[in-house]
Amino acid sequence: MLGRAAIEITGIMFLFYANLLMGEFTGHSRIGKTLEYALNDIFTKENFLIGVVAATVGFVVFEWFRLRLEEARDDK
Repeated sequence: MLGRAAIEITGIMFLFYANLLMGEFTGHSRIGKTLEYALNDIFTKENFLIGVVAATVGFVVFEWFRLRLEEARDDK
């Protein structure tokens, strides 16, 4: 279970940072922003903490749903 948790939390973190990076290059962002500037802007301690907490909560919620589905499947 620990291995699956690590993989799933890492995947959620990847999606979190990909979303932040895409947000750096929307039409509302400053024109002429470089990739280096955008990466420095999104990789902060605060964003990392938010990502870890959100990914952990996401893992716990989906694990709860998995257990519920397995219990429902076993009851049939």
